[in-house]
Amino acid sequence: MAASHDAKPRFDATQKVFRLDAGKVTYAMGVNADGMLQNIYWGARLEDADPLVALPAPERSSFDPKGALSLQEYAGWGGSLTATPALKLRFDDGNRDLVLRYDSYRIDGGDLAILLRDAQAGVKVTLHYSADASTGIVGRSAHIENGSGQPITIDSAAAATWSLPPANDYSLRYLTGTWAGEWHLQTRPVAPGATVLESRRGSTGDENNPWFAIGRGSDWNEDHGDVWFGALAWSGSWQLRVDEDILGQVRVTGGFNPFDFGYRLKPGESLDTPVFYAGYTGDGVGEASRLMHRFERTRVLPEGPTPKIRPVLYNSWEATEFKVDEVGQERLAVKAAALGVERFVVDDGWFGARDSDHAGLGDWVVNRRKFPNGLKPLIDRVHGLGMSFGLWVEPEMVNPDSDLYRAHPDWVLNFTGRDRSLGRNQMVLNLAREDVKAHVFEVLDRLLAENDIQFLKWDYNRNWSEPGWPQMAPDEQQKVYVAYTRNLYDILRRLREKHPGVEIESCSGGGARVDLGIMALTDEVWPSDNTDPSDRLSIQDGFSYAYAPATMMAWVTGSPNWVNGRSSSLDFRFLSSMQGGLGIGANLLEWTASDEEAARRYIAEYKTIRATVQQGELYRLLSPQGRAPWSATESVSADRAQAVLFAFQRQGEEARAFPTLRLRGLDPKARYRMRFIHGKAAPGTPDTASGAYWMQRGIDIAIKGDLQAAGVVFDRVR
Repeated sequence: MAASHDAKPRFDATQKVFRLDAGKVTYAMGVNADGMLQNIYWGARLEDADPLVALPAPERSSFDPKGALSLQEYAGWGGSLTATPALKLRFDDGNRDLVLRYDSYRIDGGDLAILLRDAQAGVKVTLHYSADASTGIVGRSAHIENGSGQPITIDSAAAATWSLPPANDYSLRYLTGTWAGEWHLQTRPVAPGATVLESRRGSTGDENNPWFAIGRGSDWNEDHGDVWFGALAWSGSWQLRVDEDILGQVRVTGGFNPFDFGYRLKPGESLDTPVFYAGYTGDGVGEASRLMHRFERTRVLPEGPTPKIRPVLYNSWEATEFKVDEVGQERLAVKAAALGVERFVVDDGWFGARDSDHAGLGDWVVNRRKFPNGLKPLIDRVHGLGMSFGLWVEPEMVNPDSDLYRAHPDWVLNFTGRDRSLGRNQMVLNLAREDVKAHVFEVLDRLLAENDIQFLKWDYNRNWSEPGWPQMAPDEQQKVYVAYTRNLYDILRRLREKHPGVEIESCSGGGARVDLGIMALTDEVWPSDNTDPSDRLSIQDGFSYAYAPATMMAWVTGSPNWVNGRSSSLDFRFLSSMQGGLGIGANLLEWTASDEEAARRYIAEYKTIRATVQQGELYRLLSPQGRAPWSATESVSADRAQAVLFAFQRQGEEARAFPTLRLRGLDPKARYRMRFIHGKAAPGTPDTASGAYWMQRGIDIAIKGDLQAAGVVFDRVR
């Protein structure tokens, strides 16, 4: 994960205080009288001369000693600690006590490394910090080293513990979901006790996402309030735990999920945690999202700080499913190119004995019955039509009915002598094994080397089960949770290095593998298999709290929608999808001439606004959460020369007018001319007015009926 080197850390040797000042944020920690590194301050930026001192929490009683209440930056489980530790381990001799005290530090450019150690136990932990100068977002991770003379087993290891100022009026927002229903925004009070968000699935999962936002008071909203927020960069099993202690101190601890975790370190061996990123703003959760989006675009995505604009994409799945062949794909490609599509993607069914999801997965060779001359004729045709070419792959999985599984039944996750569960008729290859890792890289490398491919849709369609690794000693097998994900990252990294022109989408039956870890190695993500445009309003809204529209793919598919049978107009479907990276997944062979003409117009319009939509600043004006009838978003370009407004009415009721929309983020003194992509304004609305007018008076849009939408562009008049 790339780190920023723009915000230089500082150390006050007199007070033994470390400070990171970046953006509008100050993050500070210091060494207290007991030698512990503890958090001192995290919030709005302070003046350089402002005093900061590390004072341990007072001891309240023998039941609440200061060692239990002190806000340690990275606490080992030992001594009198009763709070959630960042690190818990056990030695082979039976000792489980670990007390980490400050030892030394190193500053290298914008990176701060602080060494903690338990000298008697022989354990060293190096805490790594970086701060992004633009957003104030701090990245933290830990390097854990066994410097003792005996093996140790790590029972739990966090990347970081974030400590908030003591208060009794915090509330937590987080994202939950399920397949076809991801990205539901939840809110609950932070109260004494714990809230645990986690995935035990082997991957990021969609039940919870590793993102949080915590605000002060009862009225923090899009535009107002103190908000602390963060996201874990890890694509395996993870856990975030929000604790409030008896003093009202709130801690957020996140890293590897301790469930079924046991990482063995021999003397001299070490373990690196994921990176946990977090930030602060005093300007509400909307600004928290915009800071996170900017950080992702500039510091996380592989081609940051200026990631590529996502092309308009066509995917053939809905048109053909597994009935893929050269002739049929060429017909679709001709149709797609005529609409202005820029990338053509062949989905599942092009390889092995893949006529259904029961067979062929793992056999990444072209099906010669469907493509007699290989993929080259189709690829050449697609390129000749002016489009790039992409393929669907699911390289981490295997069907029992496949040549790969018949040759290597030991390559899947399994416990010896136990049943092997299927999900979608497939099993999970154990990528932690070096031979499996080498095989997956080799087949993908060969596929890309032998074919002129510009894009891979990388899918992952089930959770783990039976996470055994029989080739390893019993006390080493639980390393699978870390080794698998590390090897996945390494495969993606090596493929990108060897084939720099290839772009990759992370997909997991929809949004079940979206996190800052996978985003650092892929160009876009698939937020949900649910493409119903009304459902997508909520899905995309929830997604936007944590992740940038620059990464979010959204498709126009058929009507009625396959998920719920709901019918909607092509206008509504396009406008819903134009809020992210635009794709089309409908069966183009069923479209009428008027459908095609409308699609050409929308695609052409999208190309004039997509830089603003994908890489501008996002403002959520009306929330569709909780099945609300309305939704509205606005995107503003970095130079404030353009704003794009999307407004939606799911259901009209009682002759109620659509709410007045007051724009955000414009230059109040500039003049902006309005034009509609679709829809119309209420009578009396001017074509041109100042930014102040659009932000203060706002715009009234004439929307009546169910599943209606409008798209409006505001261009600065020069």
